[in-house]
Amino acid sequence: MTYPPPYYPNPQAQAPVRRWWQHPALIISLLVLIPPVGIALAWLSPWSQVKKVVATVLAGLWFLTPFLGDPPKKTAADAKPQPAATQPVAATATPPAAASTAPTPTKSPDPQMPAVVGKPFREAEKAVEDLIDKELTALSAYNDVELPAAYTDWIACFQSPGEGTMLVPKDADTSVHLVAPGTRCPAEKNTTLHPKPTPTPTPPPAPTPTPEDDDDTSSGGSSTGGGSAGTVTPGAFCSTPGATGIGKKNGRLYTCKGPGQERWRP
Repeated sequence: MTYPPPYYPNPQAQAPVRRWWQHPALIISLLVLIPPVGIALAWLSPWSQVKKVVATVLAGLWFLTPFLGDPPKKTAADAKPQPAATQPVAATATPPAAASTAPTPTKSPDPQMPAVVGKPFREAEKAVEDLIDKELTALSAYNDVELPAAYTDWIACFQSPGEGTMLVPKDADTSVHLVAPGTRCPAEKNTTLHPKPTPTPTPPPAPTPTPEDDDDTSSGGSSTGGGSAGTVTPGAFCSTPGATGIGKKNGRLYTCKGPGQERWRP
């Protein structure tokens, strides 16, 4: 029986040399990081035809995915941050609620007195009290007219202080003088709407008669010749203007003269 001669490996035969760029780990890394380079090296490697085709397809899909649109996983990832985006909106909604319980910070640090003349008290009150800490004082524009229990619709005729005056919110004292709707404003404050009628002046009293007047004034002391008439009765009628005479009881000089009917007058 004949046997084949034994096989002895040739000690001089050498295995094919693998280049550094043909190392499988390097090729796989490049297929992930730089797909075009990894595909080129895969086809230069001693891999089988099937491995080269599979590596090329997978690397190509990986390389082209960013250009074909966002994958479903990326869309889901984009949807997750949306609830977080609504949190700042909810946070910004809190300060207005807190501000509504403390209106003082909303007041201007240097407010000015607004113009409220001609406005109803309710509007003037709101315009002024939004700027200061105290209340707006209401007064009547007429001395003889009292404010009713409800005067929100009464009209402001005067204001204090004047329009544009700087106000200190915690110390400002403000007031308005009001009239009823349909009532004209006075020219100035402290005026009477219904002044009392001026009383009729009382005529002066009649002159008190003197003792000489008690004497008979119908006669005596008259003179028809002018000049001196001798003794006369003061206040009695006389007929000669310019005539003179001496009073019966007091010895004074009297003259016959007016006004009106001539009498013996001093």
